[in-house]
Amino acid sequence: MAVTHTAADATAATTMTNAVADIEQETPEIEKERQLAGAGTGAGAGTNNKKKPHDHALASILGPAFVAAVAYVDPGNVAANITSGARYGYLLVWVLVLANAMSVLIQYQSAKLGIVTNKSLPELLGERMSDAGRFMFFMQAEVIAIATDLAEVIGGAIALNLLFGLPLFTGGLVIGAISTVMLWFQGGKTQTTFERIIIVMLLIITFGFIAGLFVAPPNPGEVVKGMIPRFQGADSVLMAASILGATVMPHAIYLHSTLVNDHYAGGEKPSIKTQLKGSKIDVAWALLLAGTVNLAMLVLAANSLHGMSGTDSIDGAQRAITQVLGPVIGTIFSIGLLASSLSSTSVGTYAGSEIMHGLLHVNAPMWACRVVTLVPALIVLWFAKDPTQALVIGQVVLSIGIPFAVIPLMRYTHNKELMGKWADGTVKHVIFMIVVALIVALNVLLIVLTLMGRAQ
Repeated sequence: MAVTHTAADATAATTMTNAVADIEQETPEIEKERQLAGAGTGAGAGTNNKKKPHDHALASILGPAFVAAVAYVDPGNVAANITSGARYGYLLVWVLVLANAMSVLIQYQSAKLGIVTNKSLPELLGERMSDAGRFMFFMQAEVIAIATDLAEVIGGAIALNLLFGLPLFTGGLVIGAISTVMLWFQGGKTQTTFERIIIVMLLIITFGFIAGLFVAPPNPGEVVKGMIPRFQGADSVLMAASILGATVMPHAIYLHSTLVNDHYAGGEKPSIKTQLKGSKIDVAWALLLAGTVNLAMLVLAANSLHGMSGTDSIDGAQRAITQVLGPVIGTIFSIGLLASSLSSTSVGTYAGSEIMHGLLHVNAPMWACRVVTLVPALIVLWFAKDPTQALVIGQVVLSIGIPFAVIPLMRYTHNKELMGKWADGTVKHVIFMIVVALIVALNVLLIVLTLMGRAQ
């Protein structure tokens, strides 16, 4: 009996071993990728590998791009798009469409870098620089963060002034306080809550900036005609560069590579292949929404404000909209501007924190990062007679920072040592090089024209 039992056990053990070997041979590539990414290893790996494919439904992957997309509908975009439409009508529609298309590529590349390497762009930069280099790179990135927050806080202060009559400085304090509260939800188990807050804000922004089109619909033929690439003098070239500078934002590029990993804080990641697929859809939807909002602002100005004076400032544009389309649309526009400020300044502070962590290896409290970027904006609101003029200076500073973000991103996503089989192929790399060259050239042009006194 004992011999028979032992033989049965031996047979069962052999069968189990063969079964395990068969399973190992049949392990899908998607599971191997998860193991390489560190998502299927550790104490819980045995349980995690039993999860069904629908456990990582597409909806659970969406979110990071919507947070990054907020940078594309901040008050700087409002100023650039309204001014462009009021001055040149539909002339520069093609610039906005082209800029948004390039943004889709850039943001996806940032997400891809973060997904494949499991590190952010600032972290990768920090690993490859000397101590002096890391510090200098951080300083320029911090200046960019301050310039970004300048536009966002000023825009929010103007919105509160238009809605409630608050003094600009007081409005800046309110924006700083509310955005700090929003940042309490960033990170850890509440990261998805933060993402949902930003998405709600993004929807409010969308409604706030397209409502006027329902009151005064544009001529579709004129919009289509605006897709023909052309300029109207040197000033329109400068305006095109400003639109691009307001669209491609350095902090959004740095941050997106972090967002795709923070999205899974405390949970299991799907495979790299699944994440990349989800990220493509995430970026496409988020940037389509942001692009629609920007296009709506330009078309609204072209249709209703073309030729009107006083639209070069945000508050002037709001008053013009109120005059032409009525107080209800003017109020809705102000609400959209307020949501734009609150969401974009929160995301900007989040980006600044991640840049500091990646480059300097310092985990500063979020409130400290908030103070660093908020104080300069409050100083401008206190002393400047016309704070909206600071937006022009801010755009120039942002233009200086863009190459520091897009050029390393282009290099790293083509680096096979970093990206392995996910590295960009020759065709995609060449396309990315052309996009980067165009962005850098236009931003250099913006800086030169501004220094020559041509900026308006």
